[in-house]
This record gives sequence, structure tokens and C-alpha cells, in this order.
Amino acid sequence: MTGKFLWFEGIPFPSVDYSPELLREVQESFLIKDEDVLLLTFPKSGVILKEEQREKRRQKEKKNDTRRPSFGTNWLIETVCLIYSKGDPKWVQSEPIWDRSPWVETKHGYELLKEKEGPRLISSHLPIQLFPKSFFKSKAKVIYLVRNPRDVFVSGYFFWKSAKFVKRPQSLEQYFEWFIQGNMPFGSWFDHIRGWMSMRDKENFLVLSYEEMKWDTRSTVEKICQFLGKKLEPEELNSVLKNNSFQVMKENNMSNFSLLKGQYLEENGLLLRKGVTGDWKNYFTVAQAEIFDKLFQEKMADLPQELFAWE
Repeated sequence: MTGKFLWFEGIPFPSVDYSPELLREVQESFLIKDEDVLLLTFPKSGVILKEEQREKRRQKEKKNDTRRPSFGTNWLIETVCLIYSKGDPKWVQSEPIWDRSPWVETKHGYELLKEKEGPRLISSHLPIQLFPKSFFKSKAKVIYLVRNPRDVFVSGYFFWKSAKFVKRPQSLEQYFEWFIQGNMPFGSWFDHIRGWMSMRDKENFLVLSYEEMKWDTRSTVEKICQFLGKKLEPEELNSVLKNNSFQVMKENNMSNFSLLKGQYLEENGLLLRKGVTGDWKNYFTVAQAEIFDKLFQEKMADLPQELFAWE
């Protein structure tokens, strides 16, 4: 397993389970069906913390513990799966999360999706210009989850430095340069958001923020249900909220990515932690914060500010 980037159309990708041939085939040939539901995010909304880092921050986070996971992509997948099963946890406890909603751009996910029949859940981190062209002629529904890019930056740093399948940043300072230049897995956060936000007024496109999902999970689940045309009884909704909580997902080997430890992730890494927002304040220098804020204003000034529901 090599720690390098695979470059395709000017975008860096992980070096394992991706290939230029596959990415081209996904873009040109993969058929998105009208009944499919697509779960899209920019990586990485989660963080892997090593044991000493967890211990150092445990006391700081204790007061703010909401028992919700901080990895937005996988939390969204788990939530939608539970909505589909009406809160019954059997499915999420018996099938790995990457098989329930496969990543279309990976070799593993692509092969699974080609064989799946009926309505499919499909996950992706692809920027809009590399997404399957068939989607833009379909009625498939999209849920796009956005998160404060400063927190995405911090989460991404800890994740990628613990991953074995990608070029690892050697320091937070180096990763900061990668982030603002877009030289990181799946490219620029700013370009990713801007690209997909061009779809925001389509009736088959729902934009959610990680922050609103964390602050008011019940209302967000209800919003997802309405968008997908799913009706949950009160006890079913309560079961969704119970089973997508941090503690339950942390203990579920089908959702906590423990199955990948050693092979793709460091043994002493942890994907799940207590969800916090505004964590970037513990890592950014004043100079970095100023550079980031200036770049954000330059890149995102023409987008409605209500899209960005964070402090």
C-alpha cells in the first residue's frame, strides 16, 4: 500500500481502490436511475484521534458532549439507512456501511452498485465535473452535506495523517497549504461546494449542514424524511434518533470502521469521537485564520450566506 496521490483531471485521489480508468468509466458510463438516492459530501467531516490526543481533549469536550458522531458523511449514511428501515437497526448492524451505500468512485463500490437492483443508496465525494453524466438527466434525489471548512480542515488533517492509502501531511502547516491550494484528496473544498451549489435550487437537491444536523437532529431527520417521501411513526423516529447516536454507532462494528483498522487505517487511530463544532479554534493560528477568512470571502462571496450555518 503506497502513500501517494493518484491524479485525475487535475484532482488528487487516494492511491488505493481508485484508478483513472475507473473514474473515467464512472463519469461516462455509470447509469444513475431515477429511484436512486445520492449522498454527497466533501471529505473529511470526521477525525481520527490517536489515544494521547483523545485523552488530552477528553476533559475539554466533556461539557459539550452531545453524543453525536462528528463524521458527517457516515452519520448521514447511517441516518438515511435507519429512515429506510423505519428505525429498525438490524440492517445497520449486519451490513458494513460502505456496502449499504457504496462509494461509486471506488472499485469496490462501483462493482457493488452495478449489481444492485431496485432503488440504491449511493455515496460520493466526487466534484460535480467528475460525477456520472447520467445523473444530470435523471430524477435521482441528492442530499448534499456541507460543514464549516475550518472544521473540515482539522478533521481532514487528523484523518489523512492516519490513513495508509494516501499521501500523508507531515505537519498541520503543510496541510494548511494543501487545503488552501486545493492539493488534497478530492481537490478544493471551495470548488467542490461552489460546483454542487449550482444545483441548490433543483427540486431533487437538498442541502444540509453538519451544524444544523448536530444542533437539531430531530428536525433534520424530519426534513430528510419529507425530501425522500418517507413517513415515520413517532416511535420509529425515536428509534432512528437512538440508533444514529454517537454511542450506538461507536459500538457498531458495521459503522465504526474498526473492520478497516490495520489495513487502511493506523491501529491506534479512531474514526468516531464526540461531535463538536468550532474545533478549528484550537488549531488555527491568528495568521492562518486571517488567510482562511480572506480566501473564504473571495471564493464564496456570491453564494447566499444562509447556506453556511456556522459561527
